Amino acid sequence: MSKIRAAVSVAATMVALTAPALALASPAGAAGRDGACNTGEFCYYYNSDEAGSVSDFTTSIDDYGTTEPSCYDFKGAGNGQGKCVKNNAASVWNRTGKTVRVFFNSGYGGAHQDFAAGAKGNLDATLKNNNASHQIGAASVSCSTSGTGDPHTCAQAVAWANSHLGSTSLGTGTCDHVVGLAYGWSNSGSHDAYAHWTQVPASYKHAGVRTVPAGGLAFFKGGSQGYGHVMLSLGGGSFASTDVGTDGRYHAGRYGKTTIATIESSFNETYLGWTQPWFNH
Repeated sequence: MSKIRAAVSVAATMVALTAPALALASPAGAAGRDGACNTGEFCYYYNSDEAGSVSDFTTSIDDYGTTEPSCYDFKGAGNGQGKCVKNNAASVWNRTGKTVRVFFNSGYGGAHQDFAAGAKGNLDATLKNNNASHQIGAASVSCSTSGTGDPHTCAQAVAWANSHLGSTSLGTGTCDHVVGLAYGWSNSGSHDAYAHWTQVPASYKHAGVRTVPAGGLAFFKGGSQGYGHVMLSLGGGSFASTDVGTDGRYHAGRYGKTTIATIESSFNETYLGWTQPWFNH
């Protein structure tokens, strides 16, 4: 064999041996991660309100890594590009068609926040810049009073709400007070619905999730005084709410049945998500 052929053979062997090592060192370069939020992907954004650089995923990830070049990083153009995703994300867009759960810890552990299919939203105060893993297709969550100390169960609260539909004696603008009554409290313990939402611990919150189990509390922000709105899920997409008429739209002083979309259009408020029945007591 000539010296030239021998040199070519040795070089080819070295490339074959080193190529797999290079591929294993860069999970952030996996197929589909192109820095654009496409259909079928779960996307983190470096800034709030879906701004800044994007990091897109098609699968669940239990550990993003913390050091370049081996970490999963922000790929898209904009603020944050090239930074590791772990503990650096502020908002998300879920385009997977399934609920995605973002976790505080690696390995799908700790406090979490759910994002329904199609949902956009900011990570809450617990998870903003503290995101360590995400799970696509997280199991649906049922209503639970575990750890809340509520006098009534979820089923009892739903029964209370159903028995009061059509009532005109619960007052006007009393939404947060009334959900407290449904759970056996004399009041909610909060000044208003939006304040209530901000006080609920992250582990009880499901921001942006529009499928609310019976007994869950659905929250909105906005209103003329910024007090927001809250209503109690009856299951199947129906809710018991203060200040709604027989058509589910605004009607002062009447307790009736409505939907999230109807409240958004009639009350002109923004849906925030739902929480387990936690009250400030």
